[in-house]
Amino acid sequence: MAGAGARRLRRVRRVYALSAFIPLAIALEASNAPEVAVFFASVLGVLPTAQLMSDATEALSARAGPGIGGLLNVTFGNAPELIITLFALERGLQEVVKASLVGSVIGNALLVLGAAMVFGGRRGGQAFNRDHATSQSLALLAVVALLTTPTIVHALAGGALPGVGERHHRFAGGLEAVGFALAAALILVYSTALARSVRRRSGRFAPPPRQTEDEEAGWSVRRSIALLAVAAVLVGAMSDILVHSILGASRSVGLSPFFIGVFVVGIIGNAAEHWVAVVVAVKDQMDLALNIALGSSVQIAMLVTPLLVLLSAFLGPHPMALVFNGYEVFALLAAGVMAVLVTRGARATWRQGAALLAVYVALGVASELA
Repeated sequence: MAGAGARRLRRVRRVYALSAFIPLAIALEASNAPEVAVFFASVLGVLPTAQLMSDATEALSARAGPGIGGLLNVTFGNAPELIITLFALERGLQEVVKASLVGSVIGNALLVLGAAMVFGGRRGGQAFNRDHATSQSLALLAVVALLTTPTIVHALAGGALPGVGERHHRFAGGLEAVGFALAAALILVYSTALARSVRRRSGRFAPPPRQTEDEEAGWSVRRSIALLAVAAVLVGAMSDILVHSILGASRSVGLSPFFIGVFVVGIIGNAAEHWVAVVVAVKDQMDLALNIALGSSVQIAMLVTPLLVLLSAFLGPHPMALVFNGYEVFALLAAGVMAVLVTRGARATWRQGAALLAVYVALGVASELA
């Protein structure tokens, strides 16, 4: 038991070593340092704060039982991502917000799931619950199809789509109203499914497997709540600095805010959960890896994105219409289709993972050339 505890402590120390970038990012911003340095310091500073939020939530969930614990995981699972995008929304960076949301969806469905299958399926592949995985992948495909429908209809009617270099794009009031209605409907459906899962104790609300004495010796409720509050404050501070420096950093490194939104901001907020999905896949727990990767994608698409659309009525220069650029539409649909294809069988192999990673890289190259 002591050896297991020491191994966990070494892992924690490696993750939290990045905490040095939190005061560094604050100092760089206060001293008016180059924005590219401020941006990357704040990016690295977000990682340990997101990890702390994840650890505190996990500790609270273990103490609260499957019902309340599942609700805590759902509530705080994507909190860092939500906090970052709220700051960006308030700054009027609506297209960066949409890019980061798209990046989070495709990052989970392509990058994380791909890496999990590559590293977990090296020795002949791993079996998984096909019915459960298929239901999640079909849910992802259905919700991305719904999210992109206003964009497709608008484009077919001859309307202009937002450009990759824009900060925000104002659309007609009708499109904004459609976005609000669709957002409210998605949140209602997600909440209904959530309530059903709580009652049945299924999915994230299923009773956890029996833990060893070493695993049960976690943080107390009081300590977990205190650290969760600290993590929220630190995530907010790093998010504010990150958002303030994103435009200057994109000019300095020669990358568009769109690319940074999709492939940097869209990943860092949930990096801790991404790593867990790959680790559990290596440990022959592919069902859990699939649940983490696809479940997080569905949550971003069905809960976080609609919530930000509704909140945009109060934050930023004007409401954020649910209209994406062409690259984002293709990326969302590609992620949904690929997720369905790789969950059709009953085994996860490294070849399937490589295909997912190849699509993710191709989308990155296309976004950089946009």
